[in-house]
Amino acid sequence: MFDILVYLFENYYTPQACPEADVLAHKLAAVGFEHEDINDALGWLHGLAQTTEECGELAHIPVGDSKRIFTDHEYQTLGTQAIGFITFLENSGVLPPALREILIERAQATGESPISLSKIKIIALMVLWSQEAEVDHLVFEELLADDRTRLSH
Repeated sequence: MFDILVYLFENYYTPQACPEADVLAHKLAAVGFEHEDINDALGWLHGLAQTTEECGELAHIPVGDSKRIFTDHEYQTLGTQAIGFITFLENSGVLPPALREILIERAQATGESPISLSKIKIIALMVLWSQEAEVDHLVFEELLADDRTRLSH
């Protein structure tokens, strides 16, 4: 699934440039992705769209007025590396409260526990990409820094 998310980021400048789900599924299969991975990725992206819509109200909270306290459950499911990276993105000014919550929800939706640093970076990249958020060049490089060969399927 994560390889497909990276592929989408690399091949489609904006989410709006992606074709509809059924056409996209055919294109991904033609490139060589497995059907199960395609279904997982499309389901994850659908969840991203739903979560983004649900978190719309959080977008009106000023950045300075928000403080996030992670629960024990979140520490267990996300892991300290992922939480540290989320905090880094927040402190860098890249991740406003609404996007932080979307990132946390989408990371937990992977079902992996704890989630690896390389995968939380891909999820963060996809959340920012889905919002067409402006990202500082150095932060963008940090998101792309991990070697993709360490990703497991």
